[in-house]
Amino acid sequence: MGDTLAVFKPEFAPIMTATAPIRRALISVSDKTGLIPFAKALAVGGVEILSTGGSAAALREVGVAVKDVSAHTGFPEILDGRVKTLVPQIHGGILGRRDLPEHVAQMNEHDIAPIDLVCVNLYPFEATVASGADFETCVENIDIGGPALTRAAAKNHDHVTIVTDPAQYDAVLEQFTAHGGTDATLRRRLAAAAFSRTAAYDSAIATWFATQGTVQEEFPRHFSIGGSLRQGLRYGENPHQSAAFYALGARPGVATARQLQGKELSYNNINDTDAAFECVAEFEQPSVVIVKHANPCGVASAASLAEAWDLALRCDPVSAFGGIVALNRTLDAEAAERITSIFSEVIVAPDADKAALEIVARKKALRLLLTGGMPDPAEQGMAVRSVAGGLLVQTRDNGRIQRQDLRVVTKRVPTDAEWRDLLFAFRVCKHVKSNAIIYAKDLATTGIGAGQMSRVDSARIAAQKGGALIAGSVVASDAFFPFADGLEAASAAGATAVIQPGGSVRDDEVIAAADAAGLAMVFTGMRHFRH
Repeated sequence: MGDTLAVFKPEFAPIMTATAPIRRALISVSDKTGLIPFAKALAVGGVEILSTGGSAAALREVGVAVKDVSAHTGFPEILDGRVKTLVPQIHGGILGRRDLPEHVAQMNEHDIAPIDLVCVNLYPFEATVASGADFETCVENIDIGGPALTRAAAKNHDHVTIVTDPAQYDAVLEQFTAHGGTDATLRRRLAAAAFSRTAAYDSAIATWFATQGTVQEEFPRHFSIGGSLRQGLRYGENPHQSAAFYALGARPGVATARQLQGKELSYNNINDTDAAFECVAEFEQPSVVIVKHANPCGVASAASLAEAWDLALRCDPVSAFGGIVALNRTLDAEAAERITSIFSEVIVAPDADKAALEIVARKKALRLLLTGGMPDPAEQGMAVRSVAGGLLVQTRDNGRIQRQDLRVVTKRVPTDAEWRDLLFAFRVCKHVKSNAIIYAKDLATTGIGAGQMSRVDSARIAAQKGGALIAGSVVASDAFFPFADGLEAASAAGATAVIQPGGSVRDDEVIAAADAAGLAMVFTGMRHFRH
């Protein structure tokens, strides 16, 4: 390697310019998208390319001259390839500061040649986990050398260009072609992206390990989250707020969906679509959920999606205008015709048949998202919310009440039809902002009261919205009735049966009021606050 050492002669070493030249590059990538034209352009520009394994083979196949890392270091790959780049000749070449004479002297003394560009993307750990691979396979896809190279190059970004994403190739080549290297602004931007990538990668590994049943701490001492940028957004909840959308994991939903048509999704569209799709996943029969401002304004299950749509729309047709529509079955032509008869922002479904696609295509602004599957409402996971200076973390609300879990507390026992509607209404409750009151009949909501400061107000608002539909409905409350007034308001509106968690110091008073009104009431023992 004597021919490479002239680069480090002391008279040249202390000179630091805005452009860091690229004369030697280390390329080792799992994702080979765009690799060939990138490497060819570097080689044409006189860059010596070091590489390993599959990357080296891919480059040689198209005639790009490559030097094996083992030939460069004089040390063979060992331990089935686990140790390839974790050697001083590589990390010294990346970390050595060209502006410090003592670094230059040590590199010359130990025959360490500089590496000016590191192009690395990591073993596909996240994709391996998402594929359902076994424990050993996932562990083998934890990259060690890649993150080490990435962090080393990013730390020494004054002298080294770090490339971690094929999307960065063009920016690097534009400057290399013009100037033989990259400027300080680009290198710093690439370094920031590199540290973000390794942080997200490590977070994915830590999160996965926490789900493997061998980690005893449900909430570890250090908590991290990481994701990949799905898209930049025009703005956040309001136009003066900037926003972006990041994908985490593989749970079917808005983050994994394909958008087949329509305008770009907004921040509020994404939030509302997630709320709608998570709600519709609760139901086994063909079901439709219509959401407006993160709250369901109509939910129904029926023999077909078209029938479920009609029932869901009937609950609150005014609020449904401009809403988000979620389905738990493949969108068919009959349902598509009915849904597109009014203005909606988004339709989200696991799939859509050809006839339905043609119908939806008539509404060019309507966004159609296909997820390829339904999320499991019983799946474990974490929910995270930011607060000033911190994060609130809790397990996902995956609680599900079955009929055998319910305790009848009134003289009258629910009828079979009431039992069915009570369970349906309580599942809807789980997805409505507190204080939540849900009226339902025949597996369809007839009135929804959401987000009020008092439960009695929610009961009255829901009854007002439902009007004549409320007669003969059951009513669900996400938390206990603190006083009898909320239950009495439901009774006055025409409700015949009640489902609520119970647990109030005034339970006896509420039960007595139910008995006096001839209502059936059951306690769940489970609350579904949603703030």
